[in-house]
Amino acid sequence: MNLDFWRNKKILLTGHTGFKGSWLSLWLQKLGADLVGYSKSIPTKPSLYELSHVEDKMISIMGDIGDLNKLNEVIHEHKPEIIIHMAAQSLVQESYKNPIETYTTNVLGTANIMQSIRDVNCVRVLINVTSDKCYENNDLERGYNENDPMGGFDPYSSSKGCAELVTSSFRNSFFNPTEYEKHRTAIATARAGNVIGGGDWAQNRIIPDVMKGILEKTTVKIRNPNAVRPWQFVLEPLHGYMLLAEKLWYEGPKFSEGWNFGPDYNDIRSVSWLVEKLSHLWNTQINLEYNKEGFHHEANTLKLDCTKAKQKLGWQPKTNLELGLKFVVEWYKHYELGDDIREITEQQIKEFSKL
Repeated sequence: MNLDFWRNKKILLTGHTGFKGSWLSLWLQKLGADLVGYSKSIPTKPSLYELSHVEDKMISIMGDIGDLNKLNEVIHEHKPEIIIHMAAQSLVQESYKNPIETYTTNVLGTANIMQSIRDVNCVRVLINVTSDKCYENNDLERGYNENDPMGGFDPYSSSKGCAELVTSSFRNSFFNPTEYEKHRTAIATARAGNVIGGGDWAQNRIIPDVMKGILEKTTVKIRNPNAVRPWQFVLEPLHGYMLLAEKLWYEGPKFSEGWNFGPDYNDIRSVSWLVEKLSHLWNTQINLEYNKEGFHHEANTLKLDCTKAKQKLGWQPKTNLELGLKFVVEWYKHYELGDDIREITEQQIKEFSKL
C-alpha cells in the first residue's frame, strides 16, 4: 500500500462513528487525508469514536443514509474523490427485531449512495462494504468465493446480499466498466469476515460481551459455542479496502467487482476457542452461560476464500488470530487503566503498519 496516496485525497466515509469506521477514520487522518464523515448517530455508549475524539481532525456530519436529499447536499458541497460506504445496521439479532429498518438502511441506503454520485463528476472510486454473510449459506466446508450466489436467511444477511445486487445493478447500468472513459468512476464491493478489535461495544457480539464480562465481572452469555467464523483483526480488512481503493483509482475497470477479505483458513476458529484464548491472554476465568434464548437461525460454519484478493491485489493478512487477540486484550487493558485511547489506538495502527 502506498501511504502517500492518501495525502490530501478528499474522502467521504459513511458510518464513521461506528467501530470499524472510527478505526478507519483515525488511520486516514494519520495518512493526511481530507476526510468527511457521514453517520446517523453514535451507535454505542461508550464508543471508540468519542473516546478517541475522532471528530477533532475531520469534518463530521450527522445524517441518515436514507435521506437522499441531505446525502446529495453533502456530496455536492464536499466533492469527495473516494467514497467508502460503511454505514449499516450490522447486527443479525437486531435485524430480527427491526427488519424494515435493516432493509431501509442496508438496501435503500446503498441505492441512495449510488444515486447520489450519478450527477457529479468528482467521485473516482466508490467501495461498498458489505459482509461475508451476503452469500447464500449452505454450511459449506470450503470458503465462499466471489462467484458464489448471493443469499441470506436472516434479514441482516439478506439485506447485505441485496446491497451487493443493488451495487452490481448501478454499476452495470450507470458506471459500466466497459465505458469507463466516459464516467471515470470505479465501483467495487468488499466482503469481510468477523472483525475484532479494541473499542467495539456492539450488543450480541462476542468480543464486546467477553470484555464486558471481564471488566465488570459479570456472566457472559454464549449463543453458539461451536459456531466457526473467519475472525480477523480490524485493521486487516481496512487495509484491504484501502489497497482496493488505490487499484480502483489507477486501474478502475480491472477491479470494479466484489472482493473477499478474510483470514487464512488455519485462523478460522470456533467461538469456544476464541473465548478460551481470551481467558488465557487476560489471565482470568470467564464466567460463561450457554443461552439460546432468542436464538435464531445461524450458520454453523462460515469461511471466505480470499485467493482473488491475494493474487490480484497483492493483499495478505499481516496478523494471525492469536496476535489479533493480543492487540484486543492490550487495548481493553489500557481502557481499564484509563489511558489515552486515541494514543493507544494510533499506536496499534503504527505497529500494524510495520508488520
